[in-house]
Amino acid sequence: MSGPSEDIQHKTSKRRDQTDKTSGSHAVPDRGDVIGSGIMWLAKWALCIVAIAAGAWVLMYIFAKLWVVLLPVALAIVVATVLWPPTRWLTGKGLRPALAATITMLAFVGVLAGVVALIVPSVVDQSPDLADKSTEGVNTVRDWMQGPPLRIRDEQLDSAVDAIVSRLQSSAAQIAGGVFTGVSTATSAIITLLLVLVLSFFFIKDGPRLLPWLHAVLGSRSGRHVEEVLNRVWGTLGGFIRTQALVSLIDAVFIGAGLVILGVPLAMVLAVITFIGGFVPMVGAFVAGALAVLVALVGNGFTTALIVLGIIIAVQQLEGNVLQPVLQSRSMKLHAVLVLLAVTAGGSIYGIVGAFLAVPVVAVIAVVVRYIGEQIDVVTAAPPESDDEVQPATE
Repeated sequence: MSGPSEDIQHKTSKRRDQTDKTSGSHAVPDRGDVIGSGIMWLAKWALCIVAIAAGAWVLMYIFAKLWVVLLPVALAIVVATVLWPPTRWLTGKGLRPALAATITMLAFVGVLAGVVALIVPSVVDQSPDLADKSTEGVNTVRDWMQGPPLRIRDEQLDSAVDAIVSRLQSSAAQIAGGVFTGVSTATSAIITLLLVLVLSFFFIKDGPRLLPWLHAVLGSRSGRHVEEVLNRVWGTLGGFIRTQALVSLIDAVFIGAGLVILGVPLAMVLAVITFIGGFVPMVGAFVAGALAVLVALVGNGFTTALIVLGIIIAVQQLEGNVLQPVLQSRSMKLHAVLVLLAVTAGGSIYGIVGAFLAVPVVAVIAVVVRYIGEQIDVVTAAPPESDDEVQPATE
């Protein structure tokens, strides 16, 4: 009669024999081998990350060297996304692409010239009065800070004022130079603007021919992926720019109307700044609103500034809770934190233009990443079960 230990040994031996028959001998891995394989896995991924970082650094270096060329191209693509719908409508009515693109560009230039002609006289007429009121406002604040309860001494105020003035001067120099960061002295803002207009004209004129040409050059396999990605990028970028333009226009109209009714100086200029600031999500609206409140405070007093602040908060709430959810394309799918980080990084590297282009660039990258994820899902998807595996056995 066999005991329990003999039964256990028999079962263990039988299980070992079955393992040997099915999958060969099964040896327990050594602890050092496990640690070594883990270290090799970590080293492999570390090398991959370093290689990707080095490649990104090289690309950033190339972009910095070619920024004179890349900046007009990027701005022209943004302009083309706005001008493409009217151009497509005109070509649908029977006009040739060149004529449709010419009409659209002339209308665009006319709108820009009209905006400039509208705001420049206002700035020239109201700037002296605003400067005088700014001086009065600074003196009022200075007298208040010298009284109770702060009682700040004159030398402290002088040092603080000097620090603020020097900071504003340096910031103004950075902003003026950051609008066209990397553009050489030989390439002025006017030449860059003309180049943007010319590139935009060719983009909206010959854009539909680009994708078939790329498809033919790259071949059927690569060309199919490139064409699909570019179609998605164009749709996402165009939807984002047009939606931001519409939202910014609504903000500018409501806030500008409030400023005009309240008699705030430079109301039309502030409305235009609000429209432009709307293209820099989160940060642009805050800066434009703060500037409007500051001008109202200096030009009209504390009560008017509070009313302007209330109008701006109401309009921003309308934008955030109604306009953006309804009008913003759902294909963006960008978290607010990602948008804020992108604007901050773009502004710190390339100035105002970088902050303006940051969100479109991140949106394009997101489209590419999503497409790659879709292709990975297709490759790694489990094959469908065959009929033999689905049908139950009848025997």
